[in-house]
Amino acid sequence: MIVIAHLSDVHVDTTRRPADRTRAVMAYLDDLPYDLDAVLVSGDIADRGLAEEYDEARALLSSRHPLVVCPGNHDERGAFREGLLGRRAEPGPVNQVLRGAGFVLAVCDSSVPGKDEGLLEEETLTWLEGVLRETPADTPVLVAFHHPPVELHIPYVDGIRQFGEERLAELVARHPHLTAFLCGHAHTAAATTFAGRPLLVAPGVVSTTLLPWERQNGPAHFVHLDEPPAVAFHVIGEDGRLTTHYRVVIDRGVQRPA
Repeated sequence: MIVIAHLSDVHVDTTRRPADRTRAVMAYLDDLPYDLDAVLVSGDIADRGLAEEYDEARALLSSRHPLVVCPGNHDERGAFREGLLGRRAEPGPVNQVLRGAGFVLAVCDSSVPGKDEGLLEEETLTWLEGVLRETPADTPVLVAFHHPPVELHIPYVDGIRQFGEERLAELVARHPHLTAFLCGHAHTAAATTFAGRPLLVAPGVVSTTLLPWERQNGPAHFVHLDEPPAVAFHVIGEDGRLTTHYRVVIDRGVQRPA
């Protein structure tokens, strides 16, 4: 059995609230009586893309489990590379692959510098095709990025989703062992499909999006600040079937608005 924990949108900004919430989630994962195969953090690690935010995020996200992170629209590629990956600052997409025991996690950079919407650059699509070709056909590949490539029926989020998705869909058709897509960005747990594969959205750590049918008045984009953070668990069984569970994390260290 393969178990991957998936969180997103921690928005570390050097203040207490996001730090407390991130710390609570990571402590929950580290205290599990089970060795996870991976912990994925699917973007918006920093709130403003500042070096000091990545310094704090690196400490907060430290884990006994294998950890992989990708940028979101709030992240800055150079500072992300330096602060989280210990690499030289470069402007290109930050793509990474984790090859585990019986699975591959391909983590793509869907961020567009200076913009909130997402797009997979041609360099990233070429890289992903290479990962899929190099992976045996009987090994499941999970593909992660920040921006969902479909509408989630949340107008604000849909306006800044991943575009150019038809190119990704063409790639999917050539690789049946691509098992599922994992993403964040929406600050709400969601499950749908893309190109005939499951598309699983992690809940937000820093806040939870209020859905259109949950609000009577107010702006088009509104979030709950008092909902607890949550995490997804993606499980691949011995039969290759994927199951996802969502867990809310309750911790006294989580700061709530007065």
